[in-house]
Amino acid sequence: MMKPFFCAAFLFLAFASSAQTLNMPPEIQKAYDNGTRSLSGKPGNKYWQNHGRYTIALTVMPPDNTIRGVEQITYTNNSPDTLRSLNMKLIMNVHRAGQRGGAGDTSAGIKVDDIRIQGAETSWNNNTDTTTNQMVDLSTPLLPHDSLKLDITWHYLLSRRGGREGVIDSTSFYIAYFYPRVSVYDDYKGWDTQPHVGSLEFYNDFNDYSFTVTVPKNFVVWATGTLLNPNEVLQPEVADRLKQSMTSDSTVNIATKEDWSAGKVTAQNASNTWKWSATNVSDVAIGISDHYDWDAASVIVDNNTGRRTSMQAAFKDESTDFHHSVQYGRYSLAWFSNNWPGIPYPYPKSNAFQGFADMEYPMMMNDSHVNDLAFARLVQDHEQAHTYFPFYMGTNESRYAFMDEGWATTFEYLIGITEQDQAAADKFYKSFRVTRWIHAAHEKENPIITPSPDVTFGGGNNAYGKPSLSYLALKDYLGDKLFKKALHNYMNNWNGKHPIPWDYFYSMEKGSGKNLDWFFYNWFFTPSYIDLTLAGASKTSDGYTLDIKNVGGFVVPFDVIATYEDGSTETFHQTPGVWEHDQKEISVKIKTAKVAKSLQLDGGIFMDANEKDNTWTAN
Repeated sequence: MMKPFFCAAFLFLAFASSAQTLNMPPEIQKAYDNGTRSLSGKPGNKYWQNHGRYTIALTVMPPDNTIRGVEQITYTNNSPDTLRSLNMKLIMNVHRAGQRGGAGDTSAGIKVDDIRIQGAETSWNNNTDTTTNQMVDLSTPLLPHDSLKLDITWHYLLSRRGGREGVIDSTSFYIAYFYPRVSVYDDYKGWDTQPHVGSLEFYNDFNDYSFTVTVPKNFVVWATGTLLNPNEVLQPEVADRLKQSMTSDSTVNIATKEDWSAGKVTAQNASNTWKWSATNVSDVAIGISDHYDWDAASVIVDNNTGRRTSMQAAFKDESTDFHHSVQYGRYSLAWFSNNWPGIPYPYPKSNAFQGFADMEYPMMMNDSHVNDLAFARLVQDHEQAHTYFPFYMGTNESRYAFMDEGWATTFEYLIGITEQDQAAADKFYKSFRVTRWIHAAHEKENPIITPSPDVTFGGGNNAYGKPSLSYLALKDYLGDKLFKKALHNYMNNWNGKHPIPWDYFYSMEKGSGKNLDWFFYNWFFTPSYIDLTLAGASKTSDGYTLDIKNVGGFVVPFDVIATYEDGSTETFHQTPGVWEHDQKEISVKIKTAKVAKSLQLDGGIFMDANEKDNTWTAN
């Protein structure tokens, strides 16, 4: 494991900094010094990233859970460095390492049967299949701007323990992270050799994929990308329904329970080979079944061009929630495209597949069945929101989880306001994302900027709730119009690339035209939480002056609610901007001609750790 760069001395300097600068560890600073990243928020003039073209042939013959694959990788080194080895990612070995499902699934590790580089047989150690990385030496170094070919044959047993991938039932499989791949080689730390553990997620290059999946007859394959041969693998009526769904707002039942019973779904060959293509994506995932219902419709995601995206769902017929998935997905795809983040959904398809994990993949969601329709919809919204982070923006989820989970949590809340109402969305967000954190102890808080593997306290809070609150606080401070302008600047700068937190900070500053160092320092570099105290209030000639202390430290928006002697109330909203010049104690003036019986601080979703000291009452 790489040594964490957040040593105690670094953290102390960051917290003690009076200038509140956005401190960088040495390797990050070096990337900016080298010109691969820029203080403008844009990729530097010397920015680069490597690329792979993957051609994969997969064979799966349920109920046998053996996954067999043959692949060719054309890997291009766009870096200025000569590479003398390649680091290969083998995510499936996480099962053998015991990271998912307890003691380890000794059958689940990838076995490489043959590996050749530039046609020459290369050694491979299958005895180290408890690690998710393996370094392969190159007999001939890969020079800058050159490429090489790897040919790999491999197999493994799909885990029977439900999770992000695995056997769902005897003839329904979800297949993800299934192929050996070249890990990311980037400009700030070189090879990504971080071991994969079950609690963290992924960091992948943007690659091009051409792949086939061979399965027995009467099995449908759903996957990332575009199905190239529907007329070869589907019976004519089913193929026509799929085609119809591509322009239909209404849900089309492509394959039903009755269709399966009658054997009217797939071509009746002994086996069928499904052909797929996906370009400029960070991964591919696959679902197969011989009895899942298949629903689909489509929705316009780009009003300027009229471009439609197919929304599909594959699920057990008895799963009531999934019968709503297509229309839930149509709504979220359109809403995300037109509102927040307000960038058209970039892919031709999205698919909700019934599995176990509530986990996102490019164009695919592996979601569990629940009876609560509102919660099922929220989960699907959350996974759909990940389209943008990390799939539109190639963030390093395994190192900076807040760069994707925090945004998905934010979008999940914002779309929830429209699906329910403000009060219901606020209540859910507080109960699901905030209350457990804010009512816990805060002596051991880790700053959000702490790399995810090094978070020692409240990792889920650092990935989800706390960063989401920071994004919503910034939205409150800038206002919707300026916040969206800044967000689009960030997303346009780094679409299809690999942003890190400082790229987000600088992009938002340039996009908004404001110096936000004080804000980002407060939210990301300090071990703060939310706790305001209304220390006192005094009557003035035109209202009241409130003395407010920031005990917890985070710069948050809040309302001052005045209850007057005549029984009426009035609310005075304060944005995080009130804290810009003093983040410890401020005076807030409210103008009113009435006499207040009480004044109260209310943070709404920015829940306060101690609400007992948030009220002033007149004598």
